[in-house]
Amino acid sequence: MGQVIVWTGLMALTLLHCASAFKLVCYFTNWSQYRETSGRFDPEDIDPNLCTHIIFAFAKIEGMKIATSEWNDATLYKKVNSLKARNPSLKTLLSVGGYSVEIARSPFLRSEFAISAVHFLKANNFDGLDLSWHGPQASDKDRLSNLVKDLSAAFNYEGTEKLILSVSVPAGKEAIDTGYDIRTISEHADFLNFMTYDFHGYWDSHSHPYTGHGSPLQKGSADTGSASAYNVDYAVNFLKTEGAPAEKIVMAIPTYGQTFTLSSLQTMVGAPASGPGTPGAFTKKAGMLAYYEICGFNHGATKRWIEEQQVPYSYKGNQWVGYEDPRSVQIKARYVKNNHLGGINIWSLDQDDFSGTFCGEGKYPLLGAIKKELDKK
Repeated sequence: MGQVIVWTGLMALTLLHCASAFKLVCYFTNWSQYRETSGRFDPEDIDPNLCTHIIFAFAKIEGMKIATSEWNDATLYKKVNSLKARNPSLKTLLSVGGYSVEIARSPFLRSEFAISAVHFLKANNFDGLDLSWHGPQASDKDRLSNLVKDLSAAFNYEGTEKLILSVSVPAGKEAIDTGYDIRTISEHADFLNFMTYDFHGYWDSHSHPYTGHGSPLQKGSADTGSASAYNVDYAVNFLKTEGAPAEKIVMAIPTYGQTFTLSSLQTMVGAPASGPGTPGAFTKKAGMLAYYEICGFNHGATKRWIEEQQVPYSYKGNQWVGYEDPRSVQIKARYVKNNHLGGINIWSLDQDDFSGTFCGEGKYPLLGAIKKELDKK
């Protein structure tokens, strides 16, 4: 009898430990396979023991159903899902990008899409779906909520193994106010991938562009007016006030930096900018650099730490970049733990130094630092 009680107690503690574990959700992008030489990223580059969930981005919607978006997605699906053989507790989700008003237009169409999604996910060995419906208008707010409800109902249908449902939500207050009923979405989704990045960047819409960090933890002294909301802490607290339970908020950390071309000799946060930074050698997109490209940029650059926002930036010549490093991501991971959030999502695996050849910090220095901090008791 005593042994039974002890065994039961140990099982309860084990279950409690599992229930309280933080999610570490990692996005795999199916276009990173096209980068040149050492920037190319394939499923074989993923360490399945670093993440609790891997989300494959992106599938598309075609004819009211989920469809592949790249010529070799079926092969990539198999490779990503084969990682579960090396880590049986790993969960994989498929992310559907963009948004389609059509599939949410009526109960019949929503139901048709939800049923087809179940078949597609199971046929391709995924454990769930990430609904990445970006930029809904006010008229779409209820449609999105109803779609989440119907997907949840289909995923929980008796007789089928439950599928996971996550919803990607932007961190901007204006976007949430316009298109997202957070309380309803939170009730029916398993968790929210909260996109706490791109708070600052070189946007054409800015009448007076200036440098700023893409994912500052706190408000900066250069942020006034609506920009006071452009930080992780404000966004997380706002999402909570909108009805999201803390444990369902999976906060994002970017593995890339926002870049600017300076237009004066000023180099601080809030310095005037004339345009986005020059494209990286591998990512080839103006205004951003992958972390492994930033490591190269930082040779000969001046590095600074923004104490009030707990993130770094650097500059060299007329180029300026705000980014994450192992120190800043550990601080963010502690923030997640201290605020009892559900975990962290990484956008994206291919922009960390996945090969360990660029930064001299080993493979996956950002993801590894996050995992180490989340695993601390």
